[in-house]
Amino acid sequence: MLNIALFGPPGAGKGTQSEFLIRKYNLFYISTGDLLRKEMAAKTKLGLEAQSIIASGGLVSDEIIVQIIEKTITDNQGCNGFLFDGFPRTYIQAYILEGLMLKLHTALSCLISLAVPEEESVRRLVARGATSGRSDDNEVVIRNRLREYNQKTLPVLQFYRDRGIYVEVDGTARIEGVQQQIAGIVRNELSKRLFNIAIFGYPGSGRGSQGKALAKKFGLEYVATGSMLDREIKLGTETGRKITALYESGQLVPDEIVVQLIEKKLAESQDGKGFIFKGYPRTLVQSYILDGLLKKHGSSISMVIDLEVPTLELIRRLDERSKTPGCMPYDSSTAKIVQRLQDHELKTVPVIQKYQQLHGVLKIDGMGTFDEVFARISAGIEDGFRRMR
Repeated sequence: MLNIALFGPPGAGKGTQSEFLIRKYNLFYISTGDLLRKEMAAKTKLGLEAQSIIASGGLVSDEIIVQIIEKTITDNQGCNGFLFDGFPRTYIQAYILEGLMLKLHTALSCLISLAVPEEESVRRLVARGATSGRSDDNEVVIRNRLREYNQKTLPVLQFYRDRGIYVEVDGTARIEGVQQQIAGIVRNELSKRLFNIAIFGYPGSGRGSQGKALAKKFGLEYVATGSMLDREIKLGTETGRKITALYESGQLVPDEIVVQLIEKKLAESQDGKGFIFKGYPRTLVQSYILDGLLKKHGSSISMVIDLEVPTLELIRRLDERSKTPGCMPYDSSTAKIVQRLQDHELKTVPVIQKYQQLHGVLKIDGMGTFDEVFARISAGIEDGFRRMR
């Protein structure tokens, strides 16, 4: 998710550049003033609280503002990210926003500051006042506004400098020139982001063969827990010996071992474009583990794909596979096949439902030839890449 805070003194052109960012990158605009007015007009609980405070001459508390922002972000997960204008205004609000972003499993990508000298801001606003008729566009009021902006904003800018996400833009350039600078910053930010796909489907849906082919086409790394476990066994590592012992005793490999292997894979692939995860997560617990692992590496799940194939077709495919060298342990009998399908229904479908609630799941018809299904998935991924960029 691309989350940007846009700063600039009065007259810096934030309104114009906000429109550019919203349009080009499909961002949802968050202005605390606009949000408060919307809540008050709708007479929501928070809106009525804010209205009462304003009517008595008070300032709306951070407690109310952060609740409104959280509600807005939660209700607009379909966008590519959020553009914050006018928030955070203070050092304390910067901490509030950071905590809120963590709670919502995201983060502020960057703070873009439109740098304009005071005299240039005054010149622009005075010129605007000559045609706008706004009573606050006179030099005395303008300089007071600029003084207040500098006093409140400098600590906020330093907060984000310390976190390494502050970027300054020459706001004195022409509008198109400022847009080019901003677009360059966003391109650089997007280039740091991994595109991570979790591919789901019942056994027999083709997720393994499709996942490998998709990883090759899109330059992603294919992560299949089964293959990773087998590799450890073949290498004869200490972990491999533990896995062998578990297999021989009929036990499942615990998450502790799988997590170590995935984390190692993530750490070794810092220059990659992203990952395709197949076979993990299988359970809700594993989905939280994977979310945490990716978050640790500054990333997250970008897209979730679910291959849909009718149950009778799944059974037919798995029965056919049982007669080939690619036979899996659970292909050996109809009873085992049905049990594996039931396990997916009980344990993995809730994971898919969780991701559906968070950011949507791309449902793909898994019927047809390999190439037909591959083309359908590829089109969805290409659309995802476009939205991300």
